[in-house]
Amino acid sequence: MGTGNATATVTRWSRAFVAVGIGFFVAWQVAVAVGAGRAATVPLGVFGFVLHVVFGKAYTLVPSYFARELAVPRAPALHLPLASVGALGAFAVGTGITSATVALASVASWLAGSLVFVGTLCWTVRDNPTGRETGTGETDAHRRRADRVANVAVPFVLAYLIVGSALPLAAALGLEPSVVPASGPATTHLLAAGTAAPLVFAIGCRLLPRLLGASVPPLLVSIVVAAGIAGPALLAADFRGGALFRVGAALQATALVGFAVAVLDLARQSDRRRVGGRAILSAAGCGALIAVLGLWFAFAPDAGLPAAAFDAHYRLAVGGFLGLTIIGVTYRFYPPAVASTLGIGDRTASASVAALVTGLGLEVAGLLASVPSLVGPGRWLSVAGASLYAVVLWTVFVERADWTR
Repeated sequence: MGTGNATATVTRWSRAFVAVGIGFFVAWQVAVAVGAGRAATVPLGVFGFVLHVVFGKAYTLVPSYFARELAVPRAPALHLPLASVGALGAFAVGTGITSATVALASVASWLAGSLVFVGTLCWTVRDNPTGRETGTGETDAHRRRADRVANVAVPFVLAYLIVGSALPLAAALGLEPSVVPASGPATTHLLAAGTAAPLVFAIGCRLLPRLLGASVPPLLVSIVVAAGIAGPALLAADFRGGALFRVGAALQATALVGFAVAVLDLARQSDRRRVGGRAILSAAGCGALIAVLGLWFAFAPDAGLPAAAFDAHYRLAVGGFLGLTIIGVTYRFYPPAVASTLGIGDRTASASVAALVTGLGLEVAGLLASVPSLVGPGRWLSVAGASLYAVVLWTVFVERADWTR
């Protein structure tokens, strides 16, 4: 396969991953709004939305950040159906409407897809495993140190993905490892906090400075990446336990707050104001709130937080920090302004961000203040925002099907 054809293949399937992930995003928001439990909604949000988009963009970004080209251009085409079946199966298991055989098949499918992803990226960077070669051009030579630090996160991200994907299969087979619980919130943290968040930190510290025409101090990148790598392992190994859990919560909070500081500083330096920027800033704010709640859970669990605080934490993490970051970045990669369809453009994109941020704010305020009258409207406003986001991006994809980005 020629280089041009290989690039087009990777791009096409990367975009397909993002498009499917957006569909899961809408489904997740609707499921939460109608009152589905966390066991059913978490797979839609984490496996379906966050990780599908992460997989799609990682297939195009990670090789370039390691100065390589994807070694197996058709790997995303194999991975996508496996990941989708795994996410849908996990949702079905969470609703309690499926059999043990289907549950086993879904976790096996998810693990198989994850192995395709990890194997492909490992083979791609096999002669540059630490990311010392960054693909950074001479005009960005001053960013090279920070780029190398950010690249260090990638091998750990892949390790978290394999462990977090293998544990549910172990649980389905009746195998219970002694170090990390084989199912439940601890495993979800390995995927959300261990796989998705550090990749957001790493890619964000490389991508956002270029998008905003600004710089982030390498020392801050080092702190964010190191804390973001170590924290999830401790959280999962001693979930809601003792000293290890508290240390893990402190490290995770350090990474989230450090990344928020980096984003705010980049925004301060930049004079570029484009659609999606408010989503990224809002995501940074959500990250800081997650850090506060996480520290509260770890160090003052009996201090009077309502039971719904755990739902607020989960929604801020998946829909706020991870979700709004994804939305802001995808609006940069796929600018709504290029759409020619009537009613689709920057204003529609801005409206989607406003609805999502306002909806999440109302929901979280209602959950933390025990005001149920705010929660329902907030969730349905998030559904409206997610639907607008989907319409905008899907329209751009359809109209610009020949893009090589």
